[in-house]
Amino acid sequence: MAIVLAATHHDPDGRLHQQMVRLFPALQQQFDGIAILVTPTSVPITQAWLAQAEIALRIGAASEPIGHLHLGRWRRGAVQIALDAFPTADWLLFCDLDRVLHWLEYWPEELATTIAALPAADLTVLGRTPRALASHPRAQVATEAIVNEVFARMTGLAWDVMAAARGLSRRAAELIVTASHDDSIGADCTWLLLAQRAGLTLGYRATEGLEFETLDRYLDEVAALGGAQAWLDRFDADPRNWLMRIDLARMVVAALSKE
Repeated sequence: MAIVLAATHHDPDGRLHQQMVRLFPALQQQFDGIAILVTPTSVPITQAWLAQAEIALRIGAASEPIGHLHLGRWRRGAVQIALDAFPTADWLLFCDLDRVLHWLEYWPEELATTIAALPAADLTVLGRTPRALASHPRAQVATEAIVNEVFARMTGLAWDVMAAARGLSRRAAELIVTASHDDSIGADCTWLLLAQRAGLTLGYRATEGLEFETLDRYLDEVAALGGAQAWLDRFDADPRNWLMRIDLARMVVAALSKE
């Protein structure tokens, strides 16, 4: 049974380049194939390195819009690349590359067991344990709780739905690329409604490895501030970060309200 990774990657300042190069051989051992959709603003050194790796790669056109308003489009695009490049793949793990690299580095056994368990459902929502969720900034935790509440009231499924990692059967992946028209971050939820209404099986798995991966980009800053909590406190002290997270939650709830 072939399982492949479908990932998006956005690294405009090259902060993840060294981690990517160091971990990529181990990442390739976890999957039967890897497909990555890279933003055109990612640094040239990263684009060039991925171009020589044994993966299915597409670099987005400079005209393609980037940002949370367009995340659904990019995530759907990564799934499409994986389907096209690996026609015999039975299952896909969709996960942004920075998240799966962090997962592999700090929780490799859990990643392996999670991949092996994907055939349990057509679409598996990969969420976070209470500890993993609490590792994120309060601005993120508090606003994502609103999305989870709305989703639970609509579906009866009390899941953590905003970690942007999904296990997909080939049938679920094909449904998403052909029937999903949600280009926004709302796709984190609308993919699930689409699959549920199509009669596909849904499952849920809480993970430790989907903890707050963004700190991997800022290790020097974290050290200079005296630790991860100091970095998080600085993030939460800026009202602009709360406004950004409120906007993201509003975007997802708006997408759900259209369903």
